[in-house]
Amino acid sequence: MAKQNVAEPETLGEAMNKTELFFEKNGRMMSYIFLGLLVVAALIFGYRSLIVLPRAEKAAEMIAEAQNRFDAQTPDFELALHGDANGAGFLDVVEKYGSTPSGNLAKHYAGICYLRTGDLENAAKYLAKFSPVKGIPGALINAQNYGLQGDIAVEQQNYAQAVKFYEKAVKAADNNMTAPMYLRKAGLAEQALGNNEKAAACYERILTSYPASMEARDAEKLLGSVK
Repeated sequence: MAKQNVAEPETLGEAMNKTELFFEKNGRMMSYIFLGLLVVAALIFGYRSLIVLPRAEKAAEMIAEAQNRFDAQTPDFELALHGDANGAGFLDVVEKYGSTPSGNLAKHYAGICYLRTGDLENAAKYLAKFSPVKGIPGALINAQNYGLQGDIAVEQQNYAQAVKFYEKAVKAADNNMTAPMYLRKAGLAEQALGNNEKAAACYERILTSYPASMEARDAEKLLGSVK
């Protein structure tokens, strides 16, 4: 394959520090809205309330403890992951209530904690355990989950796999804030593969479908690098 003059794919650190800023600022709000909707849904199915709802409520209490550590001004990701005598960690929620909505969400956050501590293998493992959920807050979490799996694939130089995850992230939450972010990443991964035409298609889609997005500012420059 001829050497390509391509944009440097974002490293995992850059991806977490820059393009995931939306989730950094809004993660707690999204999680609480999501969990609140799940509790309401559980209440609708009253015939299951004697078994399902108590477990869901206990799981929600446990994940809130881990979430507080995760969202602290100075986050302690090891503590949020493993917990201690003063509160549960995400892994505790997964182990005890993995089949509940909160247990499912804990798998996602466990993956992020492993990611932040540099354990890519376990990060990929737990992110993959998360089951996509319905609703607007859920769609954003679904997109983040796919996007983070894409970031791991980029770090492992598996750019073809990264493209697949980024495409899933775009489809999961097709909005002006997150979709262009993942389209940009997909374009960078395509460039790393030498697929300049496919990379150009990603950048052109940003310009045509999300012209008001922050990524649109860079799309023309990136487009020029592949033509």
